[in-house]
Amino acid sequence: MARRGPAVLGSGPAPRAVPSGPAPRNDAPHQGGGRQLPTSVWALPPVAVLAAVFLYPLVLVVQQSLSPDSGGTSLQPYADVFGSAAFRDALATTVWLAVGATAGCLVLGFVLALVIAFVPFPGGKAVAKFIDVFLSFPSFLITLALLFVYGTVGMANGLWTDVTGAHSGPFQFLTTPWGVLLAEITYFTPFVMRPLLAAFSQLDTAQLEVASSLGARPARIVRRVILPEALPALAAGGSLVLVMCLNEFGIVLFTGAKGVTTLPMLVYSKAILESDYPAACVVAVVNIAISVGLYGLYRVVSRRVGA
Repeated sequence: MARRGPAVLGSGPAPRAVPSGPAPRNDAPHQGGGRQLPTSVWALPPVAVLAAVFLYPLVLVVQQSLSPDSGGTSLQPYADVFGSAAFRDALATTVWLAVGATAGCLVLGFVLALVIAFVPFPGGKAVAKFIDVFLSFPSFLITLALLFVYGTVGMANGLWTDVTGAHSGPFQFLTTPWGVLLAEITYFTPFVMRPLLAAFSQLDTAQLEVASSLGARPARIVRRVILPEALPALAAGGSLVLVMCLNEFGIVLFTGAKGVTTLPMLVYSKAILESDYPAACVVAVVNIAISVGLYGLYRVVSRRVGA
């Protein structure tokens, strides 16, 4: 039998070369196409809206505060407002109401958040969800509810007069600074509870179990384990409540507390009742400066504590 010889290289058709690199894409952009817009161009629309809605009216307020009725530009409106007893009283009332309401909200909000987060009871989840709904309520609605209960002709005083036959009831505190303080604590406490509940949901329950197994009492567990974890949330909620109380207008107006004049109420009185727009703008500038200063202080403190 005849033996087949070895195949001779090149005796058959030459193999096709396989390209080693990736195939060229047909969807490459044509030369001379449009360039992408700079990032700064995309920032122009929101900056323009912010300037038109917020910055321009703020500039007008500052400009009006430097324009006395006699004409020209002067610091005389600031001197007149700072030298008036009405401004000093309004500033002191605003500060003590804001500080008192913030302290009350921190204490009450911390206690209620502890109960909701760590004490199981029927309807606990529904209460936590109601807090989110409560945050959307307007402040005057809560004030009206308190007026219906504790007002001069409210349910409590009506019940008292029906039982005793007296001409008026004993609950007359809503038209005093204490009534404003109660209304602000009632309305702003959920603003402290919301960040606290979020912080408690992230707390490792193993720490609580270990502390309890070592014989720690509930008060010690709260003080040594829960409170340190809740400090950033307390700082966030408390700073928010403080700034909101400084600028609160509806609660003071709807309680009818005529002897309680805060900075926002003084702005309303100067602008609407007295038509003294330079003085109203001066008080508004002071109120804005205090709010921005407190917010800046909060940012510095929160950054240092790592909140």
